[in-house]
Amino acid sequence: MKYAISAATGHLGQLVIQHLLKLVPATDVVAIVRNPDKAKQVLPADIEIRQADYTDVTALTNALAHVDRLLFISSIPGTATPRQVQHQNVVQAAQAANVHYIAYTSFAKAETAQSPLSADHIATEKMIKASGIAYSFLRNAWYLENESSYLKAALAGEDAVYAAGDGQMSFALEREYGEAAAKVLASSTTKAIYEFGGQPSSYADLQTALHQVLDTDFQFKAVSDDDYRQTMLSAGLDAQFVEVLLAMQVMMRHNELNVPTTDLADVLGRPVTSLVDAVKEVLNTLN
Repeated sequence: MKYAISAATGHLGQLVIQHLLKLVPATDVVAIVRNPDKAKQVLPADIEIRQADYTDVTALTNALAHVDRLLFISSIPGTATPRQVQHQNVVQAAQAANVHYIAYTSFAKAETAQSPLSADHIATEKMIKASGIAYSFLRNAWYLENESSYLKAALAGEDAVYAAGDGQMSFALEREYGEAAAKVLASSTTKAIYEFGGQPSSYADLQTALHQVLDTDFQFKAVSDDDYRQTMLSAGLDAQFVEVLLAMQVMMRHNELNVPTTDLADVLGRPVTSLVDAVKEVLNTLN
């Protein structure tokens, strides 16, 4: 059985490989990467490295030769080649290479998600379903590490603003999502859809957790969309990037990242790390 991980030199890909090697032999693991030189520096030496880019169907097809199970890690949006085109290339290559199963890192509650940020994931899920390949959609809610700017502000005793209101996000650590992905990939019994996330929490909850951990004096303040936008612009951020950040805040306010399921804990075989302990862990990486 051959297990492949695409985008394997990314942070999530590296975490998945670390956990996958605890479950299957290294000789059965294939890392699909854009840059083999980087891969040799950051990935274990005893796995197979194959070069392919999401923009090259032929290279992807060759890289997927004799692969049984693929973890398809979604690409980064905003590049020269649209993400949906890149993802269609991966699915087409998987079909051509006769890959038997795809686990795809998708978006929380993709069937009902309204955020523009979900569109590429919704389209990719449809592509995979249409391919006829067996699949699991790993709908990851939100990495706590994504909120590093708020954690850094708290660490420095600085106030910060948010426009997400009372919206809740199912924070979990990236390593937990990585471990769960590895366990699904290596499992002989899988579900079609996993809604992965931790205990739903708001920014107010995040502030409370940080106050339990830190001695600093800071406040996360809920503001309107306009005030959030102006604060970000006044901080010198690019106007287009500010609109992306605001879209994320609106998505959170609408509870699109609120995933009240036990899927992540069930796959991990243990409770998801508590918000306070997760905050401590991420803060340790920021010091």
